[in-house]
Amino acid sequence: MNKNLLIVGAGVYGLVAKEIAESMGCFDKIDFIDDTAKSAFDGSKIIGQVADIEKLEGYYNSFVVAIGNPDIRIALIQKIKSETSCSVVSLISPNAYVAPSAIVGEGCIIEPMATVHSACNLGVGCLISAGAVVNHAAVCCDGVHIDCNATVSGYTKVSSTTKVCSGTVYKA
Repeated sequence: MNKNLLIVGAGVYGLVAKEIAESMGCFDKIDFIDDTAKSAFDGSKIIGQVADIEKLEGYYNSFVVAIGNPDIRIALIQKIKSETSCSVVSLISPNAYVAPSAIVGEGCIIEPMATVHSACNLGVGCLISAGAVVNHAAVCCDGVHIDCNATVSGYTKVSSTTKVCSGTVYKA
């Protein structure tokens, strides 16, 4: 089986995903698809659009959706899962801390210096940005984005598609 990653979305979130994937060292090839951009944020070539996912399935066994809009992100993850046999993978920076007891759903992106603490549960397609802290036993439902240096207090539930803005503390 190949070890190729296709990133859906070639904007800045796509670049973040690419850099994390490269730092993980487990992919042989990393490419982008995007419906609007002509080239990726870093200048990389875009090899197709979302409509091409099924055609690209044989060349890529892993997909991640790196789009800021949570509704689009979740819809595309569901599309990939229902229309292909490919894996929707999570990307976790080697410079992040994810507790062994934490549960990380499919399609999450966890950036460098982020912390996902003990007994946390991240739903599908969550973005945990650089320096963010999801404290013990917190739950982030599908599509949540915890932005840079934001904190989710322990035992707190963050509703689906919520964005916790940079530098804030989100409490139950």
